[in-house]
Amino acid sequence: MKKIALVSHGCAKNLVDSELILGILSQNGYEVTLNEDETDIVIVNTCSFICDAERESISSILELVNKGKKVIVMGCLAQKHPEELKKEIPELAAIVGATDFNKIVDVIKNIDKDFVSEVSEKPNYIYPENVERQQITMGASSYIKIADGCNYRCGYCVIPYLRGDYHSRKIEDIVSESKKLVKKGVTEIILIAQDTTGYGIDIYKKPMLPKLLEELNKIEGLGWIRIMYAYPTTMSDELIDTIARLDKVVKYVDIPLQHSHPEMLKLMNRPSFDYRPLIENIRKRIPNVSIRTTFIVGYPGETEEHFEHLKSFIKDMKFDRVGVFEYSREKGTPSYSMPNRVAKKIAHKRFKELMELQQQISYERNKSFIGKTIPCIIEAYSDNGEVVARSEFDAPEIDGVVSIKTDEHVTPGDIEQVKIVDATEYDLIGEL
Repeated sequence: MKKIALVSHGCAKNLVDSELILGILSQNGYEVTLNEDETDIVIVNTCSFICDAERESISSILELVNKGKKVIVMGCLAQKHPEELKKEIPELAAIVGATDFNKIVDVIKNIDKDFVSEVSEKPNYIYPENVERQQITMGASSYIKIADGCNYRCGYCVIPYLRGDYHSRKIEDIVSESKKLVKKGVTEIILIAQDTTGYGIDIYKKPMLPKLLEELNKIEGLGWIRIMYAYPTTMSDELIDTIARLDKVVKYVDIPLQHSHPEMLKLMNRPSFDYRPLIENIRKRIPNVSIRTTFIVGYPGETEEHFEHLKSFIKDMKFDRVGVFEYSREKGTPSYSMPNRVAKKIAHKRFKELMELQQQISYERNKSFIGKTIPCIIEAYSDNGEVVARSEFDAPEIDGVVSIKTDEHVTPGDIEQVKIVDATEYDLIGEL
C-alpha cells in the first residue's frame, strides 16, 4: 500500500477535516504521515477564507510541486478555484472539493492515470460518522465539529458557497466521539461549527446546543467544555443559563459581532440591532464570564463616523478578548462588487487604533487577576523550564496563556489551581 502525506492549512474546522481524511486513508489500509519527505503523494488541505490564507496554501502547493511530488489539492481553495488551479499549476495530480473527501480513496487509486477533478458543483457537507479521526494534535484539548455549512449569507464571507447549507450532527454521535477523546486523555473539548448556537435546528427543528451541553457535561473524566462561534440572534436565555449552570462548561462566550453600527451591520447582512443589552444580559446571567468577539474594519461603506461608533462601543463594553480583521475583498461574496470601498491604508490605521485600545483594556483586566487563584489547564513545558497553562477564560491558540514558575512536576492535561502573581497585556504569570 502507498504511503500518503498530508499538509493542513486553515482553521480548526479544517484541522478536523484533515484528521477525518487521515482516518479515511487509515481505514482503507494506507500508511499516513505528516512528513512530505517520506512519500511522493501529498494531500494539501487548503484554506480560502481570505487572500492571505489562499497565498499560504498556494505557496505550499508550489513548493511540493517543485519537489516533484504528486499533489492532491483539497478543501476550500479547491472548491473555490478548481479551473484556475488546474490552469495555473498543470502539474497537479488531482483536485478534490471541500465536501468531497469521501472520494479521496478512489482519487489515490487512480493517481498514476490522468488528472482527476472531484469538485461538487453544489457542496453539501455531511460528517462521515463511520470514520475514526486520526489526531494530528493530541494535547490537553481537542476540537469537535458539531455542524458544518452555513445558512447565513454575511456580506464578506465565502464559506456558505464553499461548504453548502448548515448540517448538524446527531447528539449521540457527538457524545460518543467526545467519550473516545476523553479515553485518549483529552481534558477539554472545544465545540466548533460555522455557527454553534444554531446547532440542531435542521435535524431537531429547534436549537439543541443546551441539550448537547447537558449530555456532554455527564461525561466522566472530562474537565472542560468550550463553545466557539456563537451567533448573536441565537444566544438565547436558555443557552446562557445552561452555560452558567453546568460545571464543566467554561464561563467563556465567543460571539463574533463584526461591527456595532446598525448601518454597517445591515451592509454586512448581519443582525442589525444594538448589541449592548445582549452583552449586559450575558454578563448578568453568567457571573465572571469572559467574552471574546471579533470586528471587521474597512468594510465597503464604513465611514469615519461608523468607525468612531465602533471604537466607543469597544471602549464602553470592555470585552475580555477582541480580534480585529481588516476587510478582505473576496470573489463570490456579496461585498465584492459593493461601492464605497475603503482604502487599505485607512483600514490598516483603523485596525491599529482598535488593537491599541483593546491592548489597554486587556491589560487592565489581566491585572485584576493578580492575587486570585484560578483553575488552569496544563498545556506543556516551555524551553526555559516554565510550565505553559491556560485559564478557562482563554481558548487555545487565539487567547493568552498562563506562565507558571514551579519546581513541582505537573502533567499536561491536568487542571491545577494557580495563584496569579503578575500580568502582561495578554498573558498571566502564576505560581503553584
